[in-house]
Amino acid sequence: MSDITAILEPGMLVRNPSQPDWGTGQVQSNIDGKVTVNFREEGKVVIDGKRVMLVIVSD
Repeated sequence: MSDITAILEPGMLVRNPSQPDWGTGQVQSNIDGKVTVNFREEGKVVIDGKRVMLVIVSD
């Protein structure tokens, strides 16, 4: 699990840099490095934090 994945908590806003067209997503859960994110344009996606490094969106 990447360092960034370890700190992701429900409610945080993130982006997937390899899928910019998905838009901003809200973390729903983070269990053992499997992060469920509800993206604005793609819907709910489960992401393996070992393979994809999400970027935190700060307002």
